[in-house]
Amino acid sequence: MKVRSGLMFTLIPRSLFTNCLLSFLAVLLTVGCTNPAVYIQTTTTTEAATAAVSSGAIDLGFSAWPGWFPWQVAQEQGIFKAKAAPVDLKWFDGYLESISTLTAGQIDANSQTLGDTVSSVSGGADQVVVLVNDNSTGNDKIIVRDGINTIADLKGKKVAAEEGTVDHFLLLLGLKKAGLKPDDIQFVPLETGKAAAAFVAGQVDATAVFAPFTTQALKRSGSHELFSSKDFPGAISDHLVVTRKFVYEHPEQVQALVDAWFATLDYLKTNQAKAYEIMAKRAGVSIEEYQDYADGTRLFTLEENLKAFQPGHDMTSLLFAAEEMSQFLIDVGLAKTKPNTTLLFDDRFVKAYAQKHTKPA
Repeated sequence: MKVRSGLMFTLIPRSLFTNCLLSFLAVLLTVGCTNPAVYIQTTTTTEAATAAVSSGAIDLGFSAWPGWFPWQVAQEQGIFKAKAAPVDLKWFDGYLESISTLTAGQIDANSQTLGDTVSSVSGGADQVVVLVNDNSTGNDKIIVRDGINTIADLKGKKVAAEEGTVDHFLLLLGLKKAGLKPDDIQFVPLETGKAAAAFVAGQVDATAVFAPFTTQALKRSGSHELFSSKDFPGAISDHLVVTRKFVYEHPEQVQALVDAWFATLDYLKTNQAKAYEIMAKRAGVSIEEYQDYADGTRLFTLEENLKAFQPGHDMTSLLFAAEEMSQFLIDVGLAKTKPNTTLLFDDRFVKAYAQKHTKPA
């Protein structure tokens, strides 16, 4: 695990974790053993989390990714309160811990990738995507050494990435577009930080990593970006994911949470300087540095949310993307059969917000 110099948070890859690992962690949490989800907040114990649930608070988890930092703005600027969303916001140092804690039902909602949600569902979790936070539009990159100028040039080359991660998925999308197969390259499975380090050290010819490891990889002389998530719209999407139990028992609180998100996006437009100050502080970076990473993440508008939930024939449709992610899990050996994603998406909360806030033509 690598920690970027100067950052206050621990950087964990937004990965597609194996079903057995998620199930094992869920069992540990459920039976009351020591909770591996150590998050930083005013209350840090399992007992406190239980008390929060009983008091009616929504336990919402998030971790280090630009598309999720607006939740911090919602908390500090009183937007949750204004939208009658009693949120107990939980910051996770480790992204894995946030996923396993949601899988165990010890939080009500979490911010996570579509790929990880599909992976959780394939492992037996019952979760619902109710909102698109953002799409990665350049923060995930394939970086190559000097002399590699096209995707076709990757044939026979050593390419490092963390197996099963969204960046591995992005790499395979690029290969497929160029008419290459996975076995046309020499794939080197390494943890994201180690993959970047191996590339800088000249041990591999290319690497697939996400920010800020992209900055590290580009320190190699002659290195450059071959392609990125901006070339594959919708390939890496991030969401507000809620347990089905919570959606069923507290739909009004889910609605309040969605309402608060869109109100926060409005705040970002009219109070950008203050919002960036809050988000950069949460990330532990300068405002200028945060701006660099934020540019590679597109926060989804209401209109983009409504469109994403519709059927489609490319990755901009969540239904299509979920099928592609399911096949990816099988291809890399993280699932034996495709998970049932027919009930994974619930757009009624986004639609309800749209009905209340869209002016008649």
